[in-house]
Amino acid sequence: MVSFVSTPPHAVSAEGLRLALFTDTYAPQVNGVARTLERLAAAVEARGGAVRVFTAHDPEASSAAGVGRFPSRAFWAYPQVRLAWPRQRVVRAALEAYAPTIVHAATEFGVGLAGRRAARDLGIPFVSSYHTSFAAYAEHYGLGALARPGWHFMRWFHNGGLRTYCPTQAIVDEVNARGFERTAVWSRGVDGTRFSPSYRSEALRARLGVADDSLVLSYVGRLAAEKGLDVALDALALVEQARPGQVRFLVVGDGPYEQEVRARAPRGTVLTGKLHGTALSEAFASGDVFLFPSTTDTFGNVMLEAMASGLPVIGADVGPTREQLQSGGGWLAAPGDAAAFAGAIIALIDDRSRVREAATRALAIAATKTWDAVWDTLVDDYLRLHRPSLR
Repeated sequence: MVSFVSTPPHAVSAEGLRLALFTDTYAPQVNGVARTLERLAAAVEARGGAVRVFTAHDPEASSAAGVGRFPSRAFWAYPQVRLAWPRQRVVRAALEAYAPTIVHAATEFGVGLAGRRAARDLGIPFVSSYHTSFAAYAEHYGLGALARPGWHFMRWFHNGGLRTYCPTQAIVDEVNARGFERTAVWSRGVDGTRFSPSYRSEALRARLGVADDSLVLSYVGRLAAEKGLDVALDALALVEQARPGQVRFLVVGDGPYEQEVRARAPRGTVLTGKLHGTALSEAFASGDVFLFPSTTDTFGNVMLEAMASGLPVIGADVGPTREQLQSGGGWLAAPGDAAAFAGAIIALIDDRSRVREAATRALAIAATKTWDAVWDTLVDDYLRLHRPSLR
């Protein structure tokens, strides 16, 4: 694994860097990967570099400078996901015209695969990032038979580059054990101006029917089975039996599991759908505790956003989440164990001082996770690996 050395904010200039970013998910899609990559493009440009994003067409997307889109189709099992298989000659011509100094593939299929091939054909330095825990998804969906060929493909894809960026040390350790090479931690940050306790909305809490003794549990993210929402719903049912009427559930996001959530969530639950801007900031800050039962996320950006908003986290005790909460920003429960999650929630209902103390710690932790340091570190590594342009 490559160790990054932290740099002061704004210490690194990206002048001379021409980044070509290939990804199957990008704005306006709302997920952790798309949001992070949008921030990456803005950060490189703010530091004097150039960025060209290559991604799948999305019917909700408007034209934007620096973003090229390939024809795509909605994935039948998950319409919010777009699938694109661009023609290789088109990708190669686009890269030759843009003349990047480095190519970064953030997804392993479709658009990312096309970017990998074109970069290697043209001799352009190539790097990749690993955002989805293949092992966790395979286990969750009972695809054990596909694990071996799947890891073979992942290893081939990522080891074809000069670097594989992973969001946490836990994920670095996981992929290194599978034979990945030249890995490095590319962490995540949080914008303290967008996510802050100052956005707490009493109007939103009133909409939830919050009484003085109510605890507002929040979930923000895709509504998908692999996010552990079945565990969360089972836990909330147990809490309702033990402490009736003392919990309100706020759910922000959409996805294929939405109808299941609506059918099983306790009375008084509010589902807002996707939120943006101030509405999203208010939704984060208006809760008391953030629920993160996922065992498949490689980082969980929403945990940092919740902590910056003043919410401690109850998360599944898996490597990436444990790494984020090890300094005391919340509590861990056995993965997949609804009774364990319910026990953690009931303990907080019975002793609110624990929520207040953990919220203080969560805020302090989030304050140290600045995007500036994250981007300076990544850009510095890009510059070590890129091939300076002849332009």
